[in-house]
Amino acid sequence: MSEYQYYEFQAVDRPLDEAARAALRAISTRARITATGFVNSYEWGDIKADPRELLKRHFDLFLYLANWGSRRLALRLPKHLMDLDALDRFQLDDEVASLKVSGEHLVIDIVRDEIEAEDWDDGSGWLAALAPLRAEILAGDLRLFVLLWLIQVEYGWTRDETVMPAPGLVPLTGPLAALAEFLAVDDDLLEAAARLAPAASADPSPAEVETAIRALAEDDKVGLLRRLHDGDAHVGAELRRRFRKSPAKADAAGPTAGELRAAAQSIGAERRRAAEERAATERRKRDQELAEVRAKRLAALAKRGEAAWREVEEQIALRNAAGYDRAATLLADLGEIAATAGASELFARRLADIRARHDRKGRLTERLDKAGLP
Repeated sequence: MSEYQYYEFQAVDRPLDEAARAALRAISTRARITATGFVNSYEWGDIKADPRELLKRHFDLFLYLANWGSRRLALRLPKHLMDLDALDRFQLDDEVASLKVSGEHLVIDIVRDEIEAEDWDDGSGWLAALAPLRAEILAGDLRLFVLLWLIQVEYGWTRDETVMPAPGLVPLTGPLAALAEFLAVDDDLLEAAARLAPAASADPSPAEVETAIRALAEDDKVGLLRRLHDGDAHVGAELRRRFRKSPAKADAAGPTAGELRAAAQSIGAERRRAAEERAATERRKRDQELAEVRAKRLAALAKRGEAAWREVEEQIALRNAAGYDRAATLLADLGEIAATAGASELFARRLADIRARHDRKGRLTERLDKAGLP
């Protein structure tokens, strides 16, 4: 397969009506189209529409994956539920993520290219893992933007003295960890951020949520319930955003981009050193096991006495490559046994006799030479 592209769209706030599904079917006759989604993959050709326009018209989420290393996630969010000023402090480059207002929505379009995947990935399952990010953002969790800022640090686009924008990054939610994997964010940089940055905003406890709800004004409660009754899908996210805690160390200065890069380099060196130590330990263990197996094999061979020498002759008599290989291996083992027993001279005479009697067998001579048998 020379190329592969995967497209998946998902509607969250409202299902697709019949007209929308018909318009999508006109774009592709083989796509899987439901009341909430559009999925298709291409081995030849491409989608016959602009994904950004499809997102703006019909969907709330869009995921793209290509086998040459391109990955993309776009989210459409209600503009009135987003604090656009809060997003300005992340100073995101359009080549990492563009934030653009489209009518009543804010569209966040995240792109990363040149990802080297070790295993084949057909793209399925990713959007299901990443979709909860939209609800997290609407509930006031801005760690996705911290993650995107870290990608710019990884690229080297952020000056060393730039301070990491609040909130912190850890603890990662499941969807945020999935996004880090999807975008192949450097693991060492993530670990550096986890070590150096303050913790992100904590979720309130059930008791704290109940206390906050009871403290709402009566008119506020009625308004929220009326919106919920009318099918407003964002009431829950709005409440979670209202009740969201501030970070425990909100006033603490975060690490700079330079500090994060330096820490990532140190963590990477530490990780490689640990890997080398583990590999060395495994090699020693493996060598010891092989040495024990060889010692047992040589002990068993030594007990065979003359029978082992007769087997050498039998293998040579086969006059084939396998027989010569087996004979050379047996002779090498017998030579080691003789050296241990102080009988090297006797071994040398018997080996010389074998060489003399079979000097016309060039392939045998080659194998004896290769085995280091003089």
